[in-house]
Amino acid sequence: MQACLDFEKPLVELEQKIRELRGFSTESVDFSSELQKLETKAEKLREEIFSKLTRWQRTQLARHPGRPFTLDFIENIFTDWFELHGDRNFADDPALVCGFARLDGQPCAIIGHQKGRDTKEKVKRNFGMPNPEGYRKALRIMKMAEQFGLPIFTFIDTPGAYPGIGAEERGQAEAIARNLREMAALKVPVIVTITGEGGSGGALAIAVGNRVMMMQYSVYAVISPEGCAAILWNDGAKGPQAAEALKLTAADIDELGCIIDEVVEEPLGGAHNDVKLAAQNLKSCLKKQLDELQQLSAQELVDQRYDKFRAMTIMQDEKIADAAEDSQDSSEG
Repeated sequence: MQACLDFEKPLVELEQKIRELRGFSTESVDFSSELQKLETKAEKLREEIFSKLTRWQRTQLARHPGRPFTLDFIENIFTDWFELHGDRNFADDPALVCGFARLDGQPCAIIGHQKGRDTKEKVKRNFGMPNPEGYRKALRIMKMAEQFGLPIFTFIDTPGAYPGIGAEERGQAEAIARNLREMAALKVPVIVTITGEGGSGGALAIAVGNRVMMMQYSVYAVISPEGCAAILWNDGAKGPQAAEALKLTAADIDELGCIIDEVVEEPLGGAHNDVKLAAQNLKSCLKKQLDELQQLSAQELVDQRYDKFRAMTIMQDEKIADAAEDSQDSSEG
C-alpha cells in the first residue's frame, strides 16, 4: 500500500481493492460492473474526505511524502534545466536547488526548496531546511537573472531555515535578512509559489515577489503548528489545536486579501495523486502572472513589489485601529 495519511486510509484501501480486482479480470471473468460500482464509491469517498479537511489535515497534506517537490515541478513545467551549485563562499546547499531553464522557450531562473523521498535523500537535503550558504547561493542566482533580464520563479516547501549551531555561526539571520533586502530591489519579475510548507523566515527568504501564489493544499505561517504549541502550551502534541489558531491554509490566507495573489487548484485528493495535472495547473498560473508582469518596466516592478509588502503592514494597522475603536465604544457604553 502506498504511503498515506490517516484520513486517507479508507480511500487508499478501496483503491487497492480496485487495482486487485482489475488484476483478476480476464476475458473469461468480467468484473466490469463491480469495478464501476467501486470506482463510483471511491470518487464519492474522495469528495467527502477532501471537502471537510481540518487545518491540521491540510498541514499534513502539505507535508505528504508523495507531494511533488521543486525538481518534480521543474521536470513537468520547464525545459533545458541547468542547475548551478555553491555560494562561492563556503559550500553548496542541497536543500535549495537553483539554476536556469525555459518556460515555453522563455529563459528564466528557478530557485526552490528540495526535500527527500527516502531516508538517505532526506538527510542529504537536510529535510528541506537550508543553511546560510543555500540562501547566498539563491541570491547569487537572482543577481545573475537580474543581470540578464530573466524572470525568477521560486518554489517554497520548507519547515524553516536550519537552526543548527553551524548555521548560526555562518550567519543564518544575516543571510535571510540580506535576501529580503535584495529581493525587494530586483528589477525583474519575481513569481513565488508555496507548494508545500511555507515556514517562517526560511520561506520568506526567497518569497519577496511581485506575485505570491499558494497551492490549494499548502500552508504558510510564521511558525509550524508543533512549534507554536510547544511555545504556548509546552506541548508539541497540541499541533492540531495550534493549526486552527494559526489559520495557515491557502483559503485562510487568501481571505486576508493582500498576502497572496492566487490559489492554484490541485487535483482532487492533492497534488500527489496526479503530479502532471498539478504541474499543468501551476504552469498555466505561472504563465498568466508572467505575462502580466512583463508589461511593467523595471522601476514599476520594484515599486509594485514594495507596495505589495507595505500593504500587509497597513492591513494590520487597520485591524489594530478597529480593535481600539471597538474597545473604546464598549468602555463608553
